[in-house]
Amino acid sequence: MNIIGPDYLVFGVDDVAACVQYLTDYGLKPVDVDENGGYLQALDGTGVLIRHREHPGLPPAMDTANSLRETVYGVADEAALEAIEAELAKDRNVIRGEDGVLRTVDDMGFALGFQLTTRRTLDMPAEAINAPGSEVPNRPVNELGASDEMPALPRSLSHVVYFVPDAAKAEAFYARLGFVCTDRFTGVGPFLRPAGTLDHHTLFFIQTPPFMKGIEHFTFHMGGPTDVMIAGTRFLEKGYESFWGPGRHQFGSNWFWYFKSPMGCNVEYDADMDLHDDRWSAREAPMSADKSQYFLFEYREKWAPGGPPPKS
Repeated sequence: MNIIGPDYLVFGVDDVAACVQYLTDYGLKPVDVDENGGYLQALDGTGVLIRHREHPGLPPAMDTANSLRETVYGVADEAALEAIEAELAKDRNVIRGEDGVLRTVDDMGFALGFQLTTRRTLDMPAEAINAPGSEVPNRPVNELGASDEMPALPRSLSHVVYFVPDAAKAEAFYARLGFVCTDRFTGVGPFLRPAGTLDHHTLFFIQTPPFMKGIEHFTFHMGGPTDVMIAGTRFLEKGYESFWGPGRHQFGSNWFWYFKSPMGCNVEYDADMDLHDDRWSAREAPMSADKSQYFLFEYREKWAPGGPPPKS
């Protein structure tokens, strides 16, 4: 089943204006947004749909504080949609909406959709570096590696992380759809990759008590670690609160910086995630600070040598 990855997420929230402003400041572009919410997109068209929690068109809310109402995956072709429909119709209701989205509910109660992907193919350079020992500079002579004018915009919806009461059951459901485990935290949950991408993961489960069930965070890929640092710094300067980072994960190797959000979950910037194919053998490790990141920075206000020390 050629599932590529999440095309968009749907949220039902209390404060539509605050969520729209947050995602705009994060770097997404508003599309047809008004007082009722609307769609905010990354450079490839993937994005987030914000509605009020009482909006009549939303899937039913969970019985927890979760504000995520639907995750819609993009697939490569009609054959993939038909294969998904045939598999899931064996034991649950599956409905094809007028918008072309194939909708159902997974075994944890998350509303789930699949559509012919609408993401645009990007033709953009990755962050380039210069390193001793490299025969040819990756960045041309006289081209700056960073500047205050860098756009540092989200490129593509990367992954979503769920709190679930039964990670093994949740994993088994997505395995039916061709998701494979790339790495695993023992007793916590797996990182899962669908067949249509080489990204280390588009989905991760964290085992929690039932009352916590919902979204923990979602993230968009950036062009490189400098994009993460610049976008995160700009976000902080707008008054948003850092939750974790910046740093670099071990499983996936992606750079990260997480921020608290008015959607009731965290939102991450990430960059430079590992790519894997079917030759990869999943690793397993206990969850710990040492295994969660290679290193972790703490943001401080800018300063210059000779001036007063930076604030803690």
